[in-house]
Amino acid sequence: MNKPTVYVETTVIGHIAARQQADILVASRQLTSQRWWSVRDRYKLVVSQIVVDESSAGDTSAASERLALIANIPILAVSSDATNLADELMLQHGIPATEPRDALHIAIAAVNGIQFLVTLNFTHIANAETRSIIEQVCRDQGFVPPLICSPDELLGD
Repeated sequence: MNKPTVYVETTVIGHIAARQQADILVASRQLTSQRWWSVRDRYKLVVSQIVVDESSAGDTSAASERLALIANIPILAVSSDATNLADELMLQHGIPATEPRDALHIAIAAVNGIQFLVTLNFTHIANAETRSIIEQVCRDQGFVPPLICSPDELLGD
């Protein structure tokens, strides 16, 4: 049986690796992300070079922890198809033009036929107001959109 494919967006990696936060919402997201990470073997995980680049940024020690989490996960390339789809996502206002990396996360997952995109970016990626635009743009460009969800939605039982 083939495992479902999941593109792991940077915010999830950041929440797993971060020190426990006092803010109750952030702490809850951290715990849920860590719980999901503990059952990640149910899925075939992938990241992109964008995730690697974002995980490498900032504090050296924290970056090392983030990079260690994704060390053995296949890295998807940023193809011209993905770049074109990302541009269209921004042009059609599915993702703000100020957030090209967020558009690329979605585009890379769609172009590679990834089933799920797991994220904690509720502002630009997992946004109920723009989800239908994102999905329609992907379909109009000939790609099946990934199901955008948070770690708790992938926990299952």
